[in-house]
Amino acid sequence: MDVLRRSSAFAAEVLDVFDRSLTEKELVSQSKALCRDYILSRLNQNGLGWSKSELNLLPSSAALSEASLVLLCLGDELECMQPNLYKNVARQLNISVAMENMVSDAFISVSTELFSTGITWGKIVSMYAIAGALAVDCIRHGHPATVHIVVDSLGQFVRKFLVAWLKRRGGWAEISKCVVKRDLTPEQNWLSSAVESLKYFLTTVYVYVMKEQ
Repeated sequence: MDVLRRSSAFAAEVLDVFDRSLTEKELVSQSKALCRDYILSRLNQNGLGWSKSELNLLPSSAALSEASLVLLCLGDELECMQPNLYKNVARQLNISVAMENMVSDAFISVSTELFSTGITWGKIVSMYAIAGALAVDCIRHGHPATVHIVVDSLGQFVRKFLVAWLKRRGGWAEISKCVVKRDLTPEQNWLSSAVESLKYFLTTVYVYVMKEQ
């Protein structure tokens, strides 16, 4: 009986350690760090070269660095499939990037609609692509402070809707399964998910604009 008690106590300790390694705070922090990485990449691609210090980028772990690389690879693929969809997002949504509350509300609304039928890695990448596109719009229109609002809004959304899903999958490491690691070529399951994401985002843009009119 004593052995069983000790075994149960050990199992509880192991589970407790596992849970602590995937806390809500850590997952949200990682998600925001990945968002900053994604935004920095998109700003640099558009010749808007921000520095890591301006986005408060901190050194990340090897695992998170790999997740960031995969996320950028998948984002590239998604944006190549529909290049016009992830450009001028603020105009598509009929919002002003000068109004921080409007940007935050729009991002949360679009993300909520995007995930209304379930969560997939494709939709998560789509959400990051939206964040990156909004950040580009903010800088181009002279409102750099709003970029941080985009990052914070993504963090809020992850905390409210995605933390449990990420936790069940062991965190961000699982996103690497969406690609062939040697050359980071997206697999077919990713492409199918991306097409689905695009369909829902197109619907979201229409619904959000109609609500604002």
